[in-house]
Amino acid sequence: RRAMDSYNYYLFDLDGTISESAPGIVKAVKYGLDQAGIHEEDAEKLHSFIGPPLNVQMKKLYGMTDEQIVTAVTAFRKLYEDEGLYDCEAYDGIGDLLYDLKKEGKVLAVASSKPEPFVRKIIDRFGFTDAFDVICGSGIGDELTKKASRGQKAEIIHKAMGQLSGNGNAESLAGRTVMIGDTNYDILGAKANSLPSLGVAYGYGSRQELEEAGAEKVADTVEDLRKLLLCGER
Repeated sequence: RRAMDSYNYYLFDLDGTISESAPGIVKAVKYGLDQAGIHEEDAEKLHSFIGPPLNVQMKKLYGMTDEQIVTAVTAFRKLYEDEGLYDCEAYDGIGDLLYDLKKEGKVLAVASSKPEPFVRKIIDRFGFTDAFDVICGSGIGDELTKKASRGQKAEIIHKAMGQLSGNGNAESLAGRTVMIGDTNYDILGAKANSLPSLGVAYGYGSRQELEEAGAEKVADTVEDLRKLLLCGER
């Protein structure tokens, strides 16, 4: 098994990996579900919406109809865009880690299920834009028009790798790229692209979830992540 610092390209998830984004997302999810007639008070269930595509999680938890999902996601997006987008903080130490990786000659990308305009605004607000060669999110409306599947994250990872390769050939980066994220969607999306993955348990998924999905390594803190990515700890 290779040390994590031996790769050239690092793909980072956003929510729960770079951004501590719970307050804004949870408030908007609760509002969106309310509009679709689902009144959720369970904090754990509300937090489970951070990371996965919204439609996937709505279908999984409540078996919502397509019509309900459109209602909920549309309401979510309105509140989130108006009030919740910037209700987040970068995890302590993550910015230093990103720039130190860049100094080491590593090439960094963001691969997030969040609509790409939101991803760009958040990364820009944190002041991290120039740390990344590629910033990749979903298309506006993807979570309404695409079927609810775990494949959406895999598609975003594939798209990010295609952009990183410069010629759209994502496969050319195989063996040189690792995905870093906090939920099983990140780990399974990496697997679908034949990539190794590194889980972060300081985010919104559990260590158990990340290990069961097949993460090569799991970092409990940003400091642990630093040791794995910069110091080659195995």
